[in-house]
Amino acid sequence: MIRRPPRSTLFPYTTLFRSINFITCHDGFTLQDLVSYNEKHNQTNGEENKDGTGENLSWNCGVEGPADDAEVLKLRRRQKRNFLAALILSQGVPMLLAGDEFGRTQRGNNNAYCQDNEISWVNWDIGQPEQELLEFTKYLIKTTYRHPALRRRKFFHGRKIRGSKVKDLIWLKPDGGEMTDNDWSMPWAHCLGLRIAGDEIDEVDERGNKVVDDTLLLLLNAYDKTVSFILPGSAVKAQWRLILDTQVADGRSGELLLKAGIEPYRLAARSLVLLCLRKAGGKIC
Repeated sequence: MIRRPPRSTLFPYTTLFRSINFITCHDGFTLQDLVSYNEKHNQTNGEENKDGTGENLSWNCGVEGPADDAEVLKLRRRQKRNFLAALILSQGVPMLLAGDEFGRTQRGNNNAYCQDNEISWVNWDIGQPEQELLEFTKYLIKTTYRHPALRRRKFFHGRKIRGSKVKDLIWLKPDGGEMTDNDWSMPWAHCLGLRIAGDEIDEVDERGNKVVDDTLLLLLNAYDKTVSFILPGSAVKAQWRLILDTQVADGRSGELLLKAGIEPYRLAARSLVLLCLRKAGGKIC
């Protein structure tokens, strides 16, 4: 007898139809070290720091290793939230390294296979900054659970679905216009938006009912300066509600509504936000 693979409420059909996404894994830096070290520090492994990869694609935010500068620490915390948000909000299965949800460090060691001590252990006795990151991670997962558009079973098409007037996914420029193929090579492509049409999900649930969600807008700014982003849409009284902001420690942005196509959103440097479209007379998403 052939049995159907078990389903996950949060990430259905994960092994059959979706990619596996990750920022960090057991080989390489932890998330905390990814934003704290430019170089590997494997001296205690006994191989003269020659083991482990030197290509970590990391950035220490201005100070190598532990820091006491308030601005450096603030930036590192935001960068960790950016990485976690990019991972968990992406289409596919998020693979999270144990301890990254609260910022575990291996003190710059990116090859800790031989370290059966505090370097490789997971210490669950965490402080306030670590607890804040954990709460942020939980809010991210809760947000994904609430919005099926963020956990689709199929890949996006980037085109109109079955005669619809709206594409299931649109990449946007800061001026609110749709990106072209040439735009991806432009310098300003460090800041972009992603509009996901929740009412154009070409899927049904396990009971055969059409899957419908809110229309979502994800904005990302990798610049070191604030960017004004024109929010798409022209419907009368349509508003975008901010539901996630990596500037905030727990991600909860509070009640902020902006008019579609009129009010630019001041997207902070090195930040990511998620907004939900609230149409005239519609529910608060």
